[in-house]
Amino acid sequence: MEHQNDSYRQVNDAEPDACLAATRWLPRYLRFLRDAEAVELEHLTDNRIAAALNIEPSQVHHDLAVTGVKDRPGVGFRTTELIHAIEQYLGWDNTTDALLIGAGHLGAALAGYAGFERYGLNIVAVFDVDDHKVGRKLSGRQVHHFDSVVSIAQQTHAHMGIIAVPGELAQDVADVLVLAGIRAIWNFAPVRLNVPPSVAIETTDLAASLAVLSLRLADALRPDR
Repeated sequence: MEHQNDSYRQVNDAEPDACLAATRWLPRYLRFLRDAEAVELEHLTDNRIAAALNIEPSQVHHDLAVTGVKDRPGVGFRTTELIHAIEQYLGWDNTTDALLIGAGHLGAALAGYAGFERYGLNIVAVFDVDDHKVGRKLSGRQVHHFDSVVSIAQQTHAHMGIIAVPGELAQDVADVLVLAGIRAIWNFAPVRLNVPPSVAIETTDLAASLAVLSLRLADALRPDR
């Protein structure tokens, strides 16, 4: 399917702006803060947070500024307040229902990951085109045929779609999700997708991440290091 350049955009490799860069760090802060809350640490200074995350205190201030929460002189941040602020900023204080497309190995892993609930993500339906998978259960969820994705999206009022299909199928899946009214797509296929400007998209390329990690490992194991 061809798309007009003026109505669709292609995800590019441009550097994210400062706000987006900070947003990518917020889940790391949140994990640390939740652990601190669990051991009843009511206040945390920027120095303590920075030391735990191995970053500079100035970076802590920069990243957390997007939440609107300020630290108190001599006291620091109130742990519970900062947790709630981050959850609210990320939209994780309200559950986001999502449709998962692809019931293969990756889809099964995503469907079975209970940790998503902590981040406000709820996979309400799973889809595939393989008749051997359709009708079966995947982590307690029935696998529907992909032909029903539009109707089920309308029934569930889900606004997020997760693509876990081979690269050659991903664009067609994205097109259908857009037609179904999906407003955000989390793409695990190793391809760039064309979507309307009104649809948010985030691509997680596992192969690219592995390549970077492998390169760093090879560099670390060089005899001259």
